[in-house]
Amino acid sequence: QRPVNLDPGYVELSKLVLATTKNGSHRIYLKDGIYAESTLHYREGQWKPWPHTYPDYASGRYNTFFEELRNRYRNKLDALGETRRPEGGRL
Repeated sequence: QRPVNLDPGYVELSKLVLATTKNGSHRIYLKDGIYAESTLHYREGQWKPWPHTYPDYASGRYNTFFEELRNRYRNKLDALGETRRPEGGRL
């Protein structure tokens, strides 16, 4: 077991996207052997896993952290007047 595991990615209003070097049918090739994966999606006011989501992310253990990031991002967008609502019209 690794003492620390850093997964590069980003949070936006509707999803958490992580980068990986592993290919899969649900992953999108970016460049130089790097793929993108939507790991969690935000629906009905909470972070939800996909069937392919790794167990540590699916457990919900990081959801409070991702919620904080999402709120900061939404506040920045609001301040810039750039909030775009995801499909369904809910933030």
